[in-house]
Amino acid sequence: MQSLFKKGLNQIRFMARVCQITGKRPQVGNNVSHANNKTKRRFYPNLQTKRFFIPEEDKWITLKLSTKAIKTINLKGITAVLKDARAKGTLSI
Repeated sequence: MQSLFKKGLNQIRFMARVCQITGKRPQVGNNVSHANNKTKRRFYPNLQTKRFFIPEEDKWITLKLSTKAIKTINLKGITAVLKDARAKGTLSI
């Protein structure tokens, strides 16, 4: 039973709320009420699904990116950002 559960987690990993370029993930924190009661919550990154054209490969790719990664791509270019992400190991394409 445990091996099936672990296998299932690995398959879901692609659809996780993780930026494919920067590796940003949800963070854990607290909701704090007026009475200072604390309950756990998650802070999700602002992820967007975006398509980019790669002229060197002459194809379109779809990436799940944080808004910071989109700004970085606008600044450096998609080819340079993909090269850095592959070297860092955050890109799975």
